[in-house]
Amino acid sequence: MASIRIRYWAAARSAAGVAEEQVDAGNCAEAIERAVARREDPSALQRVVAASSFLVDGVRRDRAALEGIEGPVDLEVLPPFAGG
Repeated sequence: MASIRIRYWAAARSAAGVAEEQVDAGNCAEAIERAVARREDPSALQRVVAASSFLVDGVRRDRAALEGIEGPVDLEVLPPFAGG
């Protein structure tokens, strides 16, 4: 397991209640699952994550690719933004 830093932007930050956090996990997909599970209301963050894009160390990755990416890395959760 490695430490993965998750940064949340816009609606993801609001749903998470924090701008960023460290999560110990085997890969990025697991880190997202653990981050969602630790919320008081996990459904709010889960909804945002389901619609989000992801950057891993600055490179765009689709949700399926997160399972194959192990830490330590920086993972950014980018929800859809209005206007583009």
